[in-house]
Amino acid sequence: MKRRTFIGTSAAASVGVLAAQTGNAMASKENKPLELKNNINHSACFWCYNPIPLDEFLGNLKDLGVTAIDLVGPEDWPLLKKHGVHAAMCWGAGLGIEKGWNDPKLHTELIESFTDVIPKVAEAGFTNLITFSGNRNGMDDKVGLQNCVDGLEQILPLAEKYGVVIQMELLNSKVNHKDYMCDHSLWGVELCKQLGSENFKLLYDIYHMQIMEGDVIRTIQDYHPYFGHYHTGGNPGRHEIDETQELFYPAIMKAILATGYEGHVAQEFVPSWDDKIAALKQGVAICDV
Repeated sequence: MKRRTFIGTSAAASVGVLAAQTGNAMASKENKPLELKNNINHSACFWCYNPIPLDEFLGNLKDLGVTAIDLVGPEDWPLLKKHGVHAAMCWGAGLGIEKGWNDPKLHTELIESFTDVIPKVAEAGFTNLITFSGNRNGMDDKVGLQNCVDGLEQILPLAEKYGVVIQMELLNSKVNHKDYMCDHSLWGVELCKQLGSENFKLLYDIYHMQIMEGDVIRTIQDYHPYFGHYHTGGNPGRHEIDETQELFYPAIMKAILATGYEGHVAQEFVPSWDDKIAALKQGVAICDV
C-alpha cells in the first residue's frame, strides 16, 4: 500500500473509532433503562462512586437493574436490605491490604477479626468475604505462602461451618499496590491447592492481572475452578472499560460464562466521566453478553 493511501485509510479509521466512542458515551448517558440478558450477574464496587451517598447509589443500582454491590461492611448491610440489594463481596474483616496472612505476627489479630465477621456474613444471607495476603516486606514468596496456609487453616473450619467463602484478591504490585505478595495467579492458585477447601477462592481482578501477567482469557480458562469472583477495570488508567483501553471485555465475559461461572462480576473502574452512573451503565452494558 502506498504511504499516502495508508495515511488516508488510517485517518478515516481513527475518525470512525472516535465516532464510535462518542456514540457509546452518548447512548450510555441517555435516560433509557438497560435490557439485561441475565447471563452475567452484575455488581459494582461502591468505593469507585464516591462521593455519592450509599442510599442514593443503591437506588441507582436498582434503576440500572444491577442487584448487587461489592465491598460494603456490616454497618451498611441494613441499608442494602432496605433496597433489596445483595452484597456480592463483603468487607469488614482483617487489617487492610498491606497487613495480611503472610505475617505470622498478625495471625492472632486476623483470626479474631474473621471469627467475629464470618458468622455475621452468614446471618445477613451473604457468602463472600474478602481478604489479602499482605505486603512482602522482604519476605520470600514461598515463606509467605506457607504463612498464609498456617493462618488461614485456622479460620476455614468456621467458614465451612457457616458456608462463607474467604476470597483473597489478586492485586498488581507494579502500579497500585507496591510490594503486595498475592500479585500473580499461580501464587494464588498454589495457595488454594495447599488449603484444599471450597471455602477459599481467589478474587480475580482483571485489571490488576492484566498489568502483572496479561493472557487474561487463557488464565480464566485454565484456572477458573480457583476463581470465586471477578472485578473489572480499564487498563491503562483504571477508567472506563470501553474503546479507550486495551482489554476487550465482551470476549472476557464470554470466556467467564463458558467456564460455567454463576457468581457476580463487579465493575471496579474509577469513572472519568462527570456522570458516574452513566459510566457505570456503559460498563454494565459492555459486560452484558
